Order: sequence, then C-alpha cells, then structure tokens
Amino acid sequence: MYLSPYHLFLICLLSATLISPAAADDNGFKGGHLQYRFLVNTFADDSVLNDFIDSPAIDQNGDARLLFDWRKDKVSLVADYQLLALYGDSFTLADNFPGSALIPTPVPNDDNRLFNLSDTLSETNNSALVQRLDRLYLGYSGDKTVLRFGRQALSWGNGLIYTPMDFINPFDPSAVNKEYKTGDDMFYGQYLQNNGNDVQAAWVIRRDTEGNVSSDVDSIALKYHGFIGNKEYDLLLAQHYNDSVVGIGGITDIGTAIWRGDITFTNTQTDTITSLATSLSYSWTAWDHNISGILEYFYNGFGISDGNYSPTALADKPELVERLQRGELFTLGRNYIVASAMVEISPLWLLTPNVFVNINDPSFLVQLVSTYDLKQNVQLLAAVGAPVGASGTEYGGIDSGIAGKPLSTEFNLFAQLAWYF
Repeated sequence: MYLSPYHLFLICLLSATLISPAAADDNGFKGGHLQYRFLVNTFADDSVLNDFIDSPAIDQNGDARLLFDWRKDKVSLVADYQLLALYGDSFTLADNFPGSALIPTPVPNDDNRLFNLSDTLSETNNSALVQRLDRLYLGYSGDKTVLRFGRQALSWGNGLIYTPMDFINPFDPSAVNKEYKTGDDMFYGQYLQNNGNDVQAAWVIRRDTEGNVSSDVDSIALKYHGFIGNKEYDLLLAQHYNDSVVGIGGITDIGTAIWRGDITFTNTQTDTITSLATSLSYSWTAWDHNISGILEYFYNGFGISDGNYSPTALADKPELVERLQRGELFTLGRNYIVASAMVEISPLWLLTPNVFVNINDPSFLVQLVSTYDLKQNVQLLAAVGAPVGASGTEYGGIDSGIAGKPLSTEFNLFAQLAWYF
C-alpha cells in the first residue's frame, strides 16, 4: 500500500503524541509557513521563447510548509510536509524544451532519489498540485557524535555565492529565496573532536534513469573541518557519480575583512577539472546605515571560455551539461565576478543590489533584492533583475539553434509574501 507524504506526516505526529504525550509542548508540530509567489519574465522581440508563449510569462505559486520535530533523549525524528500549488507559463516552456538544462520543469519529483516522497495530486498543461516531504530523517545526537538517515539537506564549503565544494543540491547563485535547500536521501555522520575540529561524512543514495538504486550515481564524501588559531580550513574527499573530487578551503581575516574560498579538483576519468571560488566580505557603516559587502570570484572549470554557447558547443561539453541538468551548476562560462551589498535601510527593511558578471562574454545580470518585515511573522521578499549583453552572450541570450532567435529574456520580477506561524 502506498502512503502519501501527507499520511506519513500524520503518522509522525500521531507517533510523537502516543510515545511522549507529556512532552507535547516540546515535541511534534513546530509551526511552518504559507508563501505566495508571483513571477514575471519578459522576452526580447527576437527571443525564441516568443514562439511558445506571449511575453510576459507569468507564474503564480503557493507554498505551505508544516514542520515536525520530535526528540526524546538522544533520538530525534524530523519531517517537513510541503504542499505546492503551481500555475503559469513555465509549464508550457518546460514542455517545449524537454530535458533542457536551461529551462527546468516546474514540478518537483523524486525520480532519482532513494525514496519517493512526492505525490502529484493533480496536473494540467499549466498547473499542478503537489505534496511532498522535503525533510524526513531519523537522527541520533550524542556528546560528540551526530548520525542521521533519511531526507535532509547538506551544505558544505565556504563560498558565499558560488559553492564548488557544495555539489549536493546547491542554490542557484541568483536565486532570491534561499530559505530551504531541497533535501536528498542520505546517511550523514559527524564526529566532534576535543579540540573543536570535526569530521563529517555523507552517503547520498540515488536511483539511475531506469529507477534502480545504483552506486554509479551515488555521492560518498568525507570532509574534515579544522582550526588553526582564528583561521578555519576544510579538506574534502568525495566520489560523486563516477568522478573523484578533492577539495580544500578556508576562512581567515585580512584586517577587518574576511577572506574565504574553496578549490576543488574533479577527476572525470578523461580530465582533471579545477574549480574555485574566493571572496572578500566586509561590513561598515555609511550615512547611518549598516552595510555588508561581498566581492567574489568564481572559476568554473567545466565552463566554456570562448563565449560560444551554441547547441553544438554545448554538445561538446557533456560534463557541463550533465551538471546543469543535475542542478549542480548554473553558469555556462568560465570566469565570473559577483558584487553584492546588503544595506540596512531600517531594522525592518534590507536592500541588496547584486551584479553577476561573466568576464569572458562579457555580459552581466543586475539584480535588486528587497526584504521587508511588514509585521511580526509577515515578510515581503521582492526582486527585480535585468540581464545585459549582446546577442549570443550568456545573459544577453545564447544561440538557440534557430538563426536570429536567441534564447533570451529581458526583465524579471519576483515577489513573495510569507506568513510564518
């Protein structure tokens, strides 16, 4: 009998109540959120996207998340239930670009995960109602040891925007909402040493394209995090799909600024690919406003250096395309610089301008993000973005394979109203 994510979530709640009713205030339902998102994308007159939908493309999404956390002594059970209502033009674009690494499907699924914890309740040509468990893991926390098994999120590395060491479901660097990283099914362990250093290990178990559990698509990683005085460092060894990965990273201060970075070496059986991210971050006060700035450089060893992103050029870069499709990379080029500054306009309002620059094109994306607390537990998150560049560049619109019709957008708007309870 198939149990839906909703039924599994109810079982968790009921089990916690029966096992430890006296601790009902400390265990069980922990709240959640309701979010409504409105997204608009406009296209240039010559964009190939105009062949499939009218500009602007509009999407409206609803996201309800319920949090469950039960703990007894050193054992814990965590579950996050999610109900997604999706509607808009992104369905049409995904249908017309099936399997595209640049236009992902809007409906989440667990086709390649160990457990199927997603259930599509209804779906039409432009909408879907999906329920899923984005977190479901059993954990043990001792004095020095943490063990977890199930669906959970993992974030490694020191990059603030680009994260070469974080290759398991990283965030899109230009994503506006980074509140919850999508979970994966894994064994996770951490051991804390007496000196404060720690060892972390993860085994992400996946299914192949045939639906079979296969070691060919697993990720097995070991990371050591240590301290030397006030400096921190990370050492990484991993087997990711069929590739071997070695990484090193660290954080240190330079005066009153913070310098951090990661470098990875990936053996793809045919070549060794180097990727790195390094950044300087600094906080100061100007015009009676607190400001936090970031300047980051990213070298994408899998990227294309000559600015040719035609279908033929991409076909010659299968390792890049695979990582785009798996959601591990989000950029086509080789060298990038990002500048970001978070300005505290008031204690309730943060304004963050971002500029993502592809040095090789050159082209860039300008983005302005606003976070405003309307009232207690109610937040408005909004962003506007505009790609700038000549036709054929990454942000100006890459070659679609149809003469005179690049794959391009002009302007995008993101707005999200969230209530937390």
